[in-house]
Amino acid sequence: MPSHKTFRTKQKLAKAQKQNRPIPQWIRLRTNNTIRYNAKRRHWRKTRLGI
Repeated sequence: MPSHKTFRTKQKLAKAQKQNRPIPQWIRLRTNNTIRYNAKRRHWRKTRLGI
């Protein structure tokens, strides 16, 4: 990844960074523990974004 990024690339990276987090605990309480973890969690080394 170059240090000089286009704005669109930077936006995509920022969105991916925001999505890559565990679910809040109150959602586990609200759904009565049916949703236990974030299925779309991504590791930076294992899965590439394809940008």
